[in-house]
Amino acid sequence: MFVMSNVLQGLATVLDTVLWLYMWVIIARALISWVNPDPWNPIVQFLERVTEPVLAPIRRWIGWRMGIDLSPIILMIGLMFLDKLIIWLYVQLFV
Repeated sequence: MFVMSNVLQGLATVLDTVLWLYMWVIIARALISWVNPDPWNPIVQFLERVTEPVLAPIRRWIGWRMGIDLSPIILMIGLMFLDKLIIWLYVQLFV
């Protein structure tokens, strides 16, 4: 049980870090969208390739009713919820 607990703690830590990094990628994408970025810039292309598959369904779900793109905010709230849920589940199961 001790080994399994450590493995799951390691996985939870890695997942927490990946979600944290992805949130920063979303923030960078949102900040870059405020200016007129060069679409051929490799950084802009990377940010779009990494975030668009997740943001596009959220945009379709909420629609463009307000004229402002709220999909990054909704995605970040969802990621924070997922992060806290994983940590809570780990604490409930193994502590």
